[in-house]
Parts: sequence; C-alpha cells; structure tokens
Amino acid sequence: MTEMIKSNAYQPEEITKKDVTKAYLRWHFANEIPHSFERYLAPSLLYAMMPVLRKLYKDDDQLKAAYKRQLLFFNTQLTWGGGVITGLMSSMEQERAEEEYNNKEIIMQDDLLYNTKAGLMGALAGIGDAIDSGTIQYIFIAIAVPWAQQGSALGALFPFIFFGLYQVFVGLFFAHQAFKMGRNATSLMQSSGVQKAIEMLSILGLYMMGILAGNYVKVSSALSFKISGREFVLQELLDKIVPGILPLAVVMGVYWYYNKKGLKVTQALLWLTLLLIVLATLGIL
Repeated sequence: MTEMIKSNAYQPEEITKKDVTKAYLRWHFANEIPHSFERYLAPSLLYAMMPVLRKLYKDDDQLKAAYKRQLLFFNTQLTWGGGVITGLMSSMEQERAEEEYNNKEIIMQDDLLYNTKAGLMGALAGIGDAIDSGTIQYIFIAIAVPWAQQGSALGALFPFIFFGLYQVFVGLFFAHQAFKMGRNATSLMQSSGVQKAIEMLSILGLYMMGILAGNYVKVSSALSFKISGREFVLQELLDKIVPGILPLAVVMGVYWYYNKKGLKVTQALLWLTLLLIVLATLGIL
C-alpha cells in the first residue's frame, strides 16, 4: 500500500492546452532578459518550461535532471523557433516522464531531446527572422507611415502594438500545434499550409516594399539642356517615358549593393549619401 501511495504521488500530471499557453507566454516575455554568452536563451526556455516540468516530475532528482536538460545552450527566433520548440519540448518531456514513471525503456533520451531542439533552432530562426523581422514588421510600418507623416501618434504606436500582438498569437499557434503533433512537429514547417503562408507573406512583403519605394523614395533630376534653342527638362522627359525610374534606380542600386557586400546598412547609407551629394553638386539631381 505504501509503495502504491508513493507511486501515485510521483505520477506525472496531464499537460493541458493552458499549460502550453503559459509556457509560451513565459518564454515570450522573458525571451531576452536572462540572456548570457554561455547559454544564450536557455535560461528563458527553462523559465518557460518550469511549470510544465514541475507537473511532470514529482521526484526531486528527476526534476533537477529535467532542468539541466533544458538549460543547455539554446538560441532561436522568438515566435517561429520559440513557439515550435516550446510546444515540442513540452510534448517530449511528457513522454519522457511517462516512460520514467512506468519504468519503461527510455526512448526520450537526453541526447534525443537536445539534438531535436538544436536541429530546429537554427532553421526555424532563419524562417522566423525572414518572415517576422523582414516582412511582417515592415507591412505594419508601411500601413502606419501615412499617419506618421500627418503627425499622428498612431503612426508610431500602430506598428509597435500590432506587431507585438501578431508575435504573441503566431507563437501560441506554433506552440499548440507542435505540442499536438509531438515528434511529428519537426515536419510542421514542411506542411503545405505553412509553406503557402510563407510564400504568400513573402509576396506580400515584396509588394509592400514596392509601394513604400514608389511612394516614399523621392528622387528627381534638376538637369536641363537646350537643343536647337528648345529647352528640355530631363525630369519631365522621364515622367513621360518611365515615371518613377529614378526612385526605382536608387532602390535597385541599394539592393545590388546588399547582394554584393552583404547587409551593411551603415556603409550603404554613407555611399548613397556621398553619391547623392556629388550628383547634386553637378546639378544632375
């Protein structure tokens, strides 16, 4: 009877959707706070997983071992990487706890948990950075630019608030999906739905960048010349033949520079400023 009572006392509790939500929100809001050079974001992940691990491991030694597993080096993007891995680790730790409680062969070895996490964190970070920081963020900024130009505080607040809300909801979605799929979550990014979403967002991001470039990059030529006594203004000719060609040339020039030299924003701005000063001095722009 004593062993049965002890066994029941050590039985893992069921991890619910609410637990996964709590785990992701803890990760989301603690993401960069305990950042360290030795472990990077691992303390944030451990903080997120602590309520889940406490429900799974009632034995102190098992709980300590689980803490150590989740405190190994970890670094990924907030929502795509953090969401998937938080949900996946909750699922895998739940399987591990059941194996230990039932004295089964341990399939969820420490190496399997960490290698799964390590294999996903870099790939998901690349996707997340490209979609969130490189696309979605600028869509919200593009929407808010006209309000900012009119002096409205909404121009500054809208991208900040809505991008933050977007990240919370997207991260929660991935966390719940990964927990539901378990080890199959490694194929989540390859699913047709996610791939279509990535492709649509990429196209939308390019479209919004085109709108921003066309409306807010202002470059015009001051060059004029006379032929047979008739004055020709270069900008008027360009507007009739290829409107917006100069702003497009500037944008494509910066794009070409990034492709050749890498994303060296400060250098690109300095070279662009110098070029524009020279062309303005010569009376071309």
